[in-house]
Amino acid sequence: MKNDVKPVYLKLRDVIAAAILDGKYKEGEMLPSVRAFAAIQGANPLTVAKAYQLFQDSGLVDVKRGVGLFVARGATAKLRSFERDNFVENIWPEVKAQMQRAGIDPAELLALS
Repeated sequence: MKNDVKPVYLKLRDVIAAAILDGKYKEGEMLPSVRAFAAIQGANPLTVAKAYQLFQDSGLVDVKRGVGLFVARGATAKLRSFERDNFVENIWPEVKAQMQRAGIDPAELLALS
């Protein structure tokens, strides 16, 4: 796989997206405040704010002024679609090539799970 060095705000975005997809934050539920999430992740609050802004820009969260950010209706489906497209376009080609080099049959892997 690529050894890309991903900016911290994108890593935080991935953590939040995974939590939504895993059901930790359900649609309609409030995300932790910027400060609280920064403390949990050991990150700068400005960096967390930048990650949260990506979710706002994508319509994945609803902002209630003075209250907080809430996971928007349909966010899970949008994130799952994004994750699927990203896997198929960016991850699978390298995994497939590595499997071919190693002589691994996809059916073998499916049998292991």
